[in-house]
Amino acid sequence: MTKISDVSETSVSETAETVETDAGTARITWHRAADARLVLAVSHGAGGGVDARDLRALAAVLPAHGVSVALVEQPWRVAGKKVAPAPRTLDVGWRGIWPAVAEPGLPVISGGRSAGARVACRTALELGAAAVLALSFPLHPPGRPEKSRAGELLGAGVPTLVVQGGNDPFGKPGEFPEGGYGLVEVPSGDHGFAVPKRGDITQEQALEVITDAVVVWMGSLG
Repeated sequence: MTKISDVSETSVSETAETVETDAGTARITWHRAADARLVLAVSHGAGGGVDARDLRALAAVLPAHGVSVALVEQPWRVAGKKVAPAPRTLDVGWRGIWPAVAEPGLPVISGGRSAGARVACRTALELGAAAVLALSFPLHPPGRPEKSRAGELLGAGVPTLVVQGGNDPFGKPGEFPEGGYGLVEVPSGDHGFAVPKRGDITQEQALEVITDAVVVWMGSLG
């Protein structure tokens, strides 16, 4: 188990670049592995940015395991807007950054949290993603299980791992349909993987559940 607190941020090479897309200017912050074998391109949700606790934890841990992490800020975030555009526009932005994350010539795992996970699933096949990492996949709007988005997840068409909080109002692990994907539960975690202060696990342990599961899964991809 890799403790998040034991990972030195200075041990990771961090660089940023802007990319012009048909949806506007996106930003990629790279956390590069010294001897990379994979790239994880991962984006944020509709209500936050790449400073989300799970994205930062992955960026801190994965480079030591041969995975370069590209944290992608969609154009609407770079432009300072507070409301995400329609899903179609999010897909346009994601397509636009893909040549940059594929440029190292390594297999690219398409990832995202919440709305970003939906984008990754919708575009995986057309972009040639090696796999999909879906963090806090919004299976349905809170309190509206009849508005299922399971079709996007099931249609990803590549190896997929879902990491879901046990108390996520957008879909608890037990609500997910059977399918050809892996699912890891973060006990007591909400949509942002926050856990109660007096819960069964600490916040750091919750992040370790995420990073450990992702490291094992990525190791299985070859």
